[in-house]
Amino acid sequence: MFRDLSRPIETGMPIYPGDPEVTLAPDATHEADGYATSELRTGTHAGTHLDAPRHTLSEGATVEEIDPGRFAFDARLVDLRPLRAREAITADALENEARFLGDGGDAVDLGVDLLVLRTGWAAHWGSDRYRDHPYLTEAAAARCRDRGVGVGVDAFGPDPTPTAARTNVAPASDEPDGTPAHDVLLKESLPIVENLCGLDGLPARFRLYAFPLRLRGGDGSPVRAVAEWEG
Repeated sequence: MFRDLSRPIETGMPIYPGDPEVTLAPDATHEADGYATSELRTGTHAGTHLDAPRHTLSEGATVEEIDPGRFAFDARLVDLRPLRAREAITADALENEARFLGDGGDAVDLGVDLLVLRTGWAAHWGSDRYRDHPYLTEAAAARCRDRGVGVGVDAFGPDPTPTAARTNVAPASDEPDGTPAHDVLLKESLPIVENLCGLDGLPARFRLYAFPLRLRGGDGSPVRAVAEWEG
């Protein structure tokens, strides 16, 4: 079975604060030109997309430098719900839900290279509340790094996003600045896939394909994220 886990690219779609607006408009039309083409203007991190290490690391690998086989993932769904707005996902909470440890307390091989974190925040896509998603602490990201797994999220990213004044949700005093979770993962070239959707009803284990455009010097790229599993 296959399922599309990506957001449609369309004019006026939600974007991370400060990123370029997205527009998709006709360029040539069947009526006027006998064929159709469109003009797409977008940032590299619009919609469902993959972050390359160059996103936060000046010397990190770019999209076209990464072997394409690295974009086909053995994934595991980690259901973290219920979570509050701007709640920190700690290393212990993530470890408990992802079951990094066996019954004897020893580290186990998860047999996957991507944890897809279901926070429930996909339901807020298109509203200001989408900015107030839960986030990974630096220690939680480090726990993923230590297990050799990247993350996929149903939100803008694994780090906090600037809040919108209209939501009346104030960041906690200990909320981190910058991109510590990104940095921990991308320093080890571990994947980050953002703005996933359609996670309801997925099996615990599946294959996730998230192939980026081959952008020269690309720090990231929109992807068509598709899950595959045996029905």
